[in-house]
Amino acid sequence: MSEARAGGPVEIVPVRSAGELRRFIALPDRLSRNDPAYIAPLHMEQRQILSPRQNPYFQYAEAQYWLARRNGRDVGRISAQLERRDVAAGAPATGHFGMIAAEDDGAVFAALLGTAEAWHRERGITRISGPFNLSINESVGVLVHGFDTPPMLLMGHDAPYVGARLEEQGFAKEKDLLAYLYDAETELPAVIRRLIDRPLPAGLRIRPLDLSRYRDEVKTVSELFNDAWAENWGFVPLSEAETDQLASQMRLLLHEKLIWFAELDGQPIGFIVCLPNVNEAIRDIGGRLLPLGWARLLWRLKVVGVKSARVPLMGIRRSVSRGLLGNLVPFLLIDAVRREGRKLGLRSIELSWILEDNEPMRRINEAVGGVAYKTYRVYAKTLA
Repeated sequence: MSEARAGGPVEIVPVRSAGELRRFIALPDRLSRNDPAYIAPLHMEQRQILSPRQNPYFQYAEAQYWLARRNGRDVGRISAQLERRDVAAGAPATGHFGMIAAEDDGAVFAALLGTAEAWHRERGITRISGPFNLSINESVGVLVHGFDTPPMLLMGHDAPYVGARLEEQGFAKEKDLLAYLYDAETELPAVIRRLIDRPLPAGLRIRPLDLSRYRDEVKTVSELFNDAWAENWGFVPLSEAETDQLASQMRLLLHEKLIWFAELDGQPIGFIVCLPNVNEAIRDIGGRLLPLGWARLLWRLKVVGVKSARVPLMGIRRSVSRGLLGNLVPFLLIDAVRREGRKLGLRSIELSWILEDNEPMRRINEAVGGVAYKTYRVYAKTLA
C-alpha cells in the first residue's frame, strides 16, 4: 500500500509549539520531494508570514493552524483565518482557509477542511473561500494549470490532485487567477511600438524609482495600489503597517530600474513593480538559508544575476484608467521594465496575478506577447 493511502484514523493537531510550527512549514517539502517543478519557500519567510508578532496582517485578523497526522506521521496541514475588520464593519464576512497541503487521500482532506469549517462556524461564519496564504495580498489560489514549470517569486505550486480533492469536499470555483509569461528578449509588436514612440502627452512623464526617497516611493505605490484596485474582486487595501513591511521586504530585492512611475503634471498616476525571481536563486537550498544558503542567495542575486522576474504589482489611478492615458500608460510602464530588464540580463518576466475577467489587463498582457501559462483557482463553499 502506498504512503498516501496508508490506513488508520486521521488525527488533527492544533499547531501550538515552535516544533509543531517547524513541521507545519516543512511538510510541503516532503510531500513534493519528487516534483521537479517544486521550489521550497524560504522557511524563515514562512515563519514571518505565520507569526502574529511579525506579520501586520494579524493587526486585523486571527488565524489557527493544524497538522493532520496518521500512524504517527504528518500527512497534511491547513490554516483558517478571519479578518475581524469585516466583522466589525457589519459586512457579510467570508472566512478563509489556506496553507493547504496533504497527501493524496480524501480522508485527510476531509479532516482538514472539516476542521477549518468548524472553526469558522464557531465564529458565526457561513461562507469560506481560499486558499489564501494568509491574505489575498500574499500567495493566493490552488494551481490548476501549469504544473510543469516552477513557480515564480511569491507564487504557489500544488500537486495536480489538490483542486479535485477540494471539489470532493463541496468546494466550487469562485475565481481563476492567471499568470502571464512574457519573453523580455522579444521586441514589442509594431502597433504597440508606434503607440509608445509618439511624443508623450503634455505633462506626462515616466520615471524610475528614486532610492533617495525610498520610503515615500513605497507609500506612493501603496496609495496607487489602493486606488487602482479598489473595485477589483477580493480587494483588501494595504494598511500603513503592511506598507512599511513591504518597504523592508522589497529593499533587498529591488533594482531601481525595475520599478517605474507614471506622473501627470507632477502627480503619480500609475506604477509598475518588477522583482527578480528569488525562486530561481533558491531552488537548490531546500528552503533553508543556513549554513550556506545566504551566501548562495546573495551570490546569485547580486553577482551572477537571475534570468527571470515577476511583476506582482501594477496599477493605474482610476481617474485616468480610461481614455488615452489608460491605454498608453500601461504599455509605457511595461516597456520600461522590458527595456531595463534586458540590460540586467532578464529573459522572461511573469505578470501575475490577473483576474480571469479583467479583460482590459488581459488584453494588455496579450498585446505585448504575454502567454497565460499558469492558472490559480480560488474555491468557495457555503457552510450549512
